[in-house]
Amino acid sequence: MWFAERADVGIVSADSRQLYRGFDIGTAKPSPAERARAQHYGVDVLEPTQRASAAWWARSADAWIDEIEASGRLPLVAGGTGLYLRALFGPLFEEPPLDAERRTALDGVLSSYPTETLRAWVQELDPIRSRLGRTQLLRAIEIALLTGHRVSALHESHRRPARRRARYLVIDPGPLLATAITARTQAMMRGGWREEVRGLMQAVPGDAPAWNGTGYRTIRALEQGLLSEAEAERQILVETRQYAKRQRTWFRHQLAGEHVTRLSTTQPDWAERAMAWWRE
Repeated sequence: MWFAERADVGIVSADSRQLYRGFDIGTAKPSPAERARAQHYGVDVLEPTQRASAAWWARSADAWIDEIEASGRLPLVAGGTGLYLRALFGPLFEEPPLDAERRTALDGVLSSYPTETLRAWVQELDPIRSRLGRTQLLRAIEIALLTGHRVSALHESHRRPARRRARYLVIDPGPLLATAITARTQAMMRGGWREEVRGLMQAVPGDAPAWNGTGYRTIRALEQGLLSEAEAERQILVETRQYAKRQRTWFRHQLAGEHVTRLSTTQPDWAERAMAWWRE
């Protein structure tokens, strides 16, 4: 949004949870006022029961970027789902088709397991992918069990050339991140997250992919009386910090190169450095 105040941009959300309608507070979607200031793409484009693969998102983002450029604006892709960025700006992985009936049955079993149990499964089935988030862990298990092939191996054998190139600006608050996560979690809890989930529970099946967003299953457990509010908040903080740690690791290793600028808004010259990146 800082750039949107200084240039005519279209913002493409590279956030795998902001895709889903109704899942607003816990995904920190841009507000209506922010969307009025700059057009956003990739927000509220799927029903909670629909699935989104990285390949699907990359094809969609490619079309959104074409639309932005055709209107004379500059495309700005923003968000932390690394696999989406890799699918758009790196070699594209075409996922194999899975039997829908068997997949539904498998999902019914896997949805009840905590993330760390899924991680232990993936450590055996496809170790390279065991450090990823819940959605990617589920996908790794599904593909391994239903096709007999590891996702990591398929990535090597089913790749297509990259469509686009990118320059990256990575914003990392450093030591302030833990405090920021705590403040945002508390703001979400005060901002009606429980009420949002209570309404969603009446309309969205418990095995819908949208529930895999960080914190949503915990808030469901809170609404079901399985956790106290203090316990739920602590659990969400732990989940979020773990996810942030994985994100930082991914961006540190996957975006290495000359087209990456890293900065923190705690640096006194951050604005000048950001604009220098923008003008490159």
